[in-house]
Amino acid sequence: MKIQQKKFSAAKGWEILRNDNFDPASCGLVMAFGSRELISEPENFKYIQKCYPNSNILLNSTSGEIIDTQVTDDTISLTAILFEKTIIKTAVIHIDTVKNSHEAGKKLAGEIDPVELKYVLVISDGQKVNGSELVLGLQEHLPLGTIITGGLAGDGARFQKTVVGLNEIPTEGIIVAIGFYGTALSVTYGCVGGWDSFGPERLITRSKANILFEMDEKPALDIYKTYLGEYASELPGSALLFPLSIRISDANNTLVRTILSVNEDEKSLTFAGNMPEGSYARLMKANFDRLIEGASNAAQNTMNEKKIQPDLALLISCVGRKLVLNQRVEEEVEVVRAIYGNKTAIAGFYSYGEISPSFNFQKCELHNQTMTITTFTEE
Repeated sequence: MKIQQKKFSAAKGWEILRNDNFDPASCGLVMAFGSRELISEPENFKYIQKCYPNSNILLNSTSGEIIDTQVTDDTISLTAILFEKTIIKTAVIHIDTVKNSHEAGKKLAGEIDPVELKYVLVISDGQKVNGSELVLGLQEHLPLGTIITGGLAGDGARFQKTVVGLNEIPTEGIIVAIGFYGTALSVTYGCVGGWDSFGPERLITRSKANILFEMDEKPALDIYKTYLGEYASELPGSALLFPLSIRISDANNTLVRTILSVNEDEKSLTFAGNMPEGSYARLMKANFDRLIEGASNAAQNTMNEKKIQPDLALLISCVGRKLVLNQRVEEEVEVVRAIYGNKTAIAGFYSYGEISPSFNFQKCELHNQTMTITTFTEE
């Protein structure tokens, strides 16, 4: 595997940050993550097409771009990959062409060749798609044991519009799946949060998919506002600082959910993923050191017994972590670099939802407020 990385900014234009010296025309995959305005700019897309004429080009909007140990806003982070022994195949769907997000996942899975499929990268619109249902549809219809990771596109902290594209200028409503094939490719993953729970655990007594109406038979928004205090007036933006953990039945593992919007009339909360009735919810708050430690643990979880430095690490972290860490945000990328060393190329973005299994051999889930890492190594 050979890699070229570039960064675009309005001030400096395109800069090359890493170059393994290969013919760009032989590149198989380009991943370009950027602010909504820059990633939607036709001239930027034309430039990428010209540089990598035979490549599949994946583009999406973000809430911050990651390249090497830099975390930036209003830029484009580009990673071009020459796979020497790996084949990729792609599928694209628009959410408006199917009944719901579960059907979108099912249809995408049906368009991906299952023979010798090892891994699927999924990048989805972050506003119009229910990430939980998308993942469920994919998982139910892909071959058993297929690794799935990815994320939902972002739009800074604005939550207005997210865009995704494959081989075209990105637009709203798009979901892209990329299948990776070949015995030489090793893919590992890690997924860790680092938030602290507080307050009592409450039973979800009324919900519909990703909309939460009641906890302990009381309006969810009223309960949430009680704990937020002065932050309640800043909803929904302040909700990024106070996610909810959900525990399904007596399962030991928990998922973290971020609020996307509130409905004052219904006193309901809309989340990035499902909030099933009968589950237990609990508020969470930030712990700076534990968030950074979580990123380090996610990287450590990707290392196999051989401790081989991966060729590429794809980091998809949550916009909520970025807002909380603020000036310290690069620390969660720096600790990842410390685990892998200098050989590994690092790329990624801040998202509205992260897609990954929590631990080895567990099913894939939509997460919020986590750092997820997927590593790629051609052996």
